[in-house]
Amino acid sequence: MIKKISMLFPLWAILVSIFAYFQPEAVVGFKSWIIPLLVFIMFCMGITLKVEDFKRVLTKPKIVAITILLQFLLMPLAAFVISKFLNFSTELLVGMILVGAVSGGTASNVIAFLAKADVALSITMTVVSTLLSIIITPYLTLLYVGQTVPVPVLSMLLSTMKIVLLPVLLGLVINHFFHKYIAKREELFALLSIISIIFIIAIVIGLNQERISSIAISMFIGVILHNFIGLFGGYYISKLLGYDHKVCKTVAIEVGMQNSGLAVALATKYFTPLSALPGAIFSIWHNISGSIIAGYWSKKAQ
Repeated sequence: MIKKISMLFPLWAILVSIFAYFQPEAVVGFKSWIIPLLVFIMFCMGITLKVEDFKRVLTKPKIVAITILLQFLLMPLAAFVISKFLNFSTELLVGMILVGAVSGGTASNVIAFLAKADVALSITMTVVSTLLSIIITPYLTLLYVGQTVPVPVLSMLLSTMKIVLLPVLLGLVINHFFHKYIAKREELFALLSIISIIFIIAIVIGLNQERISSIAISMFIGVILHNFIGLFGGYYISKLLGYDHKVCKTVAIEVGMQNSGLAVALATKYFTPLSALPGAIFSIWHNISGSIIAGYWSKKAQ
């Protein structure tokens, strides 16, 4: 039952977004909850991890390194080019760059499973990029938008450490000592993560309700292009490097699906509510596109 509810995440996200758009007063008061909710999401990720997940990077270091390079080179560059091409405002540019500069999202592991990709490799990639994002994300943001708006790099670095590293490590430690108890409830933690990200999306939609109608079409085009470039680039670049279909699927999903919740949290804390909008829309869209491509790949012959 829990798994079925979780699988309908894109539908819940769309429905909640519609509600937040028409009833913004019901959610805007929860603005201060965005960062605590993301901390909880990262804790839920950590509590499903084992030490073995970190050791796995030693068995396939090359493809993990390639994926990380694509993650932090292709995605922020694509976000910058798309934003300039569509003539986004500075606030939206910042939001797009943040989406491009963060790590792979935890949803990628679920989509990798549904697409019959390499789930263990997907988890490894997510863990490594998540830990690296603590340092890389603030500096990538500075690189792309530092000439346009002031970027508090050191403060962002510290916040990212608190939001990402500490809750993941806490979850990892708890899982290590109480694995038998946690293993039976992994689906519940996944559901709680989904509920949390949906609530974050609702808050961001509510905060930007008055401005959404004027930017919605171009914003959606930008987000869809960004996600497509990640999926397409991840698959075909790894294909060109000689990897098989299963690994290419894994790389595509990992590069194309971002930790947009972290982008939302950083935008909310250090920039403006409008800068959080690309992350909120990306959260909805990449789960829709991920579900579609997973359905296609799960049926397609290897």
